[in-house]
Amino acid sequence: MRVSVDSQRVRQVFREMSGSSAFEESRALAEAGRVPVEMLQAMSLRPEILRAFGETGEGVYPGGILERALKEKVILKASLLNECQFCTNSHQAIMRMIGIPEPQIEDLDAPEHLTRREALALGYTTRAIRDANGIEEAFFDRLRQEFSDEEIVELTFLIGLIQLLNLFNNALQVTYSSDYEG
Repeated sequence: MRVSVDSQRVRQVFREMSGSSAFEESRALAEAGRVPVEMLQAMSLRPEILRAFGETGEGVYPGGILERALKEKVILKASLLNECQFCTNSHQAIMRMIGIPEPQIEDLDAPEHLTRREALALGYTTRAIRDANGIEEAFFDRLRQEFSDEEIVELTFLIGLIQLLNLFNNALQVTYSSDYEG
């Protein structure tokens, strides 16, 4: 990681925010005496950012109205497109940890292995990442057939959030080191 963190400070800051549902998976690490994953360690250098991330998480991820399995697949797809090692590997581990069947990477582009909602959400993810201004109205009409306006807003925000986190992790060279395993 390109920034230096002090594990004592990380633990202190994280303890202050551990009540947030956004940190559910990392709470187990803290309870086992370990530090949170590197992304949260980096954010702990600015507790305001960590707090804002936690509050956003309560409304979008893991909170929100979209089904968790769909969100995990969207996060995985976006992270693959953005070549984010941390998010790709940590979310595969999270899926295993919470019992969501982990898709084969190639299945994320195979509609026959996805529900209609998943296929549309992943198509939307790809289009939004590649050219948000160029999303065809015909595609958006199909999206509206499966998702409410509230769900579309949440899905769009989730895609933007994971874009931000992919950039954060890639620029700071944050890595996932099997923290959620075991």
